Amino acid sequence: MEQVLRIVFIASECVPFAKTGGLADVVGALPRVLRDRGHEVIVIIPKYAEIQWGSYVPERLLHSMGVWMGNGQEWCAVDGTHVDGTPIYFIEFDRFFQRPGLYHDSRFNDYSDNALRFGLFTRAALQLIIDLRFQADIVHVHDWQTALAPAYLKIWHWNHDILGRCASVLTIHNIAYQGVYPADCYEYLGLQWSNFSSNRFEDHGRVNFLKGGIQFSDMITTVSPKYARETRSPEFAHGMAPYLNDRGDAYVGILNGVDYSTWNPEIDPLIPAVYSSDSMNGKRVCKEVLQRRMGLEEAPDVPLFGVVSRFAEQKGLHLLGEALPLMLEKMQMQCIVLGSGDPRLERVFADMPARFPGRCGVYIGYHDELAHWIEAGCDGFIMPSIYEPCGLNQIYSLRYGTLPVVRATGGLDDTVEQYDESSGRGTGFKFTAPLASAVFDTVGWAVSTYYDRPHHFQSMQRAAMSRRFSWDDSVTHYLEIYREARRRKP
Repeated sequence: MEQVLRIVFIASECVPFAKTGGLADVVGALPRVLRDRGHEVIVIIPKYAEIQWGSYVPERLLHSMGVWMGNGQEWCAVDGTHVDGTPIYFIEFDRFFQRPGLYHDSRFNDYSDNALRFGLFTRAALQLIIDLRFQADIVHVHDWQTALAPAYLKIWHWNHDILGRCASVLTIHNIAYQGVYPADCYEYLGLQWSNFSSNRFEDHGRVNFLKGGIQFSDMITTVSPKYARETRSPEFAHGMAPYLNDRGDAYVGILNGVDYSTWNPEIDPLIPAVYSSDSMNGKRVCKEVLQRRMGLEEAPDVPLFGVVSRFAEQKGLHLLGEALPLMLEKMQMQCIVLGSGDPRLERVFADMPARFPGRCGVYIGYHDELAHWIEAGCDGFIMPSIYEPCGLNQIYSLRYGTLPVVRATGGLDDTVEQYDESSGRGTGFKFTAPLASAVFDTVGWAVSTYYDRPHHFQSMQRAAMSRRFSWDDSVTHYLEIYREARRRKP
């Protein structure tokens, strides 16, 4: 019988309460699957001003909790609720978290005191574990925002009666974001100046949260096997390759799972019609309704491609912005784009419907229902990412029979099987060069397959819909990592 582990997730995001990206999905899903396997799990996040409570009602658990920072004590409060039986705790500290946004203001300017904000939150989360007397086996932290926890455990709590037995696991969701701040915050963080060294927290005279987390964690994971290999090289690691390579086999990639109770065309309540690989009529209905909703020509036999993305350089949307006009001029196809972010890219895509009426639809912003409609109603899905640690939309697309067109990087390469024209096998279309011409050519390949080899396109859709990337598979790997972290703990 599997030994029951007691696991604490400390993170800056968790669905359904606070989300800016895939980190929130992982922290929302993985604890539930761990609990289903019989383990005890709690989750701790900040109490932001913009917490989405929905139907959940928080309860005040601690009115006053002291947290030592630097040479003084800060006083927090703690609220709590449950999601599917998992306790979720919220650290309340109004000076840091009662403001718009999670990490930046309404103009997307990072808050200048983020180092203090998330240093305080991380120390407070560890203090809460002590106050709850939750005898944790594992503290699982995520990205730079909580990467100080492994260091705090080893520097301050190595012999504590509650925290002294905790092993630590750090998951890197995107290595480009490392939490690098001026050294004048270091005294407040309380990490001891002996650790302000080039192989720990010091980074060209500044403090690097993630770098220190890599050094102090018992085990480190990232969100796909390919991304783990990529980030051991200078091209992808943003300066962290030497430190990850120094950790050897303590650094591994585990592919994110997907919540198929939310993303499943057979039961999805948000789409116009449900369907399965055995009966695709509902997908044709979804395409017709989506074309009408987005002002496109209602052309059931013209391939429709979708995009749901942040407008950021990482996502390769500048490549698509360059290639899309030529695609719409030269190919018999349609495209729908949903997203927001970089104002320049917003302008590029916002102009497309006027330039190509009836052939291109654009929604600037985020719209959950429309995202589901795009997955269900499109024939192909474009993800030209410069790098992609895991990616979720390509996995959603596979389940909906919407063939991904992706750059072969990170989790995109791990999850999409390249189309083979000779056999008709595959689940999507991949390219390697981060060039607009490569996007153009690969979408063209998908379009030609749709028209010239429809039997291949349809068999690929069925194959794609049969693929599963569930948390049940991923959680087995995480449990192995947790046990290895406990073995490696000094």
